[in-house]
Amino acid sequence: MVGIKSGNLEGFKEFSQFSSLQEFNHHMEMWLLEHKDEFSKGELIGLKRLVRFAAKIPGVCNAKIGTILKAIHEQYHDNGISRSTFKRMVLKATELGIISVFETERKNGSQSSNLYQFNRFPSNEPPKEEKMNHHNETSNLLKTSNQQINKRKKEPSTLDATYVSDRVPQPFVKLVNYFFPEAKMIEEYWRMTQIAAYQNNSEKETDRVLEVAIESFKQLIRKLKFNRDVKNPIAYFYGVSNNKFFQRYYEDLYEKFDMFSTE
Repeated sequence: MVGIKSGNLEGFKEFSQFSSLQEFNHHMEMWLLEHKDEFSKGELIGLKRLVRFAAKIPGVCNAKIGTILKAIHEQYHDNGISRSTFKRMVLKATELGIISVFETERKNGSQSSNLYQFNRFPSNEPPKEEKMNHHNETSNLLKTSNQQINKRKKEPSTLDATYVSDRVPQPFVKLVNYFFPEAKMIEEYWRMTQIAAYQNNSEKETDRVLEVAIESFKQLIRKLKFNRDVKNPIAYFYGVSNNKFFQRYYEDLYEKFDMFSTE
């Protein structure tokens, strides 16, 4: 895990994925609508309080666990939740892709409180037009083509992996095809990878994008094999991808800083 230097909360604005508190709240509503039943009552209390602590900078919280638990105890008149319940909530939210968690370091190198970064709900994520317009054009052409084909048939047919757009790398197509053979599904997983890459300034690093996509999908499959309760595989995949891109982006930054640092 990448160590991020701790400091004033204002210094973490760059970690926010939301342009406003209203947008952040909307995405949280979508996450809870999808996954609310997967949290216990106590875990849900912890998650909602964490959301409130992430209101000053929409989607970013650097508060200590003790501070968050104290606020919960005060709200529920000393009948709050335990530290272990809060940690279980964080683990679940991370696995579902709702949040990404990063360690922070003090100036002396010791560990400080974690940084909680809330992620956008993936089903609401269109590719960015200004930098990904050519991908949109391809998607629109495929969509239009499919609509025209379906008009000629009484019942629409399912397109297999041989119909996947050329913009999706073959190594990724072959991997996903083994588990999800529909062209539309393969393209959707790749689209989530592109979104995560764009949000972490990595969309032009084609080798890295492919590497992260494959690693993230393999992690998803492991999760599905050991835990069949993953209700939204796409959301989980997006969360893993975003987390990996984020860590690698800051690993690169620290390496650059080290190059110019002196003993």
